Amino acid sequence: MVKHIVMFKLKEEFQGKTAAENAKEAKARAEKLAGLVPTVERLEVVCNSPAADGSNYELALICDFKDMAGLDEYQKHPEHVKFGQYIGQMRESRACIDYEY
Repeated sequence: MVKHIVMFKLKEEFQGKTAAENAKEAKARAEKLAGLVPTVERLEVVCNSPAADGSNYELALICDFKDMAGLDEYQKHPEHVKFGQYIGQMRESRACIDYEY
C-alpha cells in the first residue's frame, strides 16, 4: 500500500475569501475525487482547526493506493488534474510525502 499525504498553505485572501473559507471549498471539491478516480482506496480531506497555530497549513489530503502505479494513475487522472489547477491558484506552498507501508 502507498500513503500519499499532501498539505496546502493557502493565500491569506483569494478571490474575496479567507484562507479558511477557501480551504472549506477545496475540501468539498477534493472529497469528490474518491468517487471519481478508481485507484483511490481511501481518501480523507481535513482542514486545520481554527484554534490551531495560524502558521499551519490549512488543508491536507491523506490518500491510500494499492501501489505506486495507482498513485501515478491518480496524479494523471483528469479530475485530479482539474483539482490541481483549482488549488494551484490559491496556494502559497505545498508539501507532500508518499510512502509504502
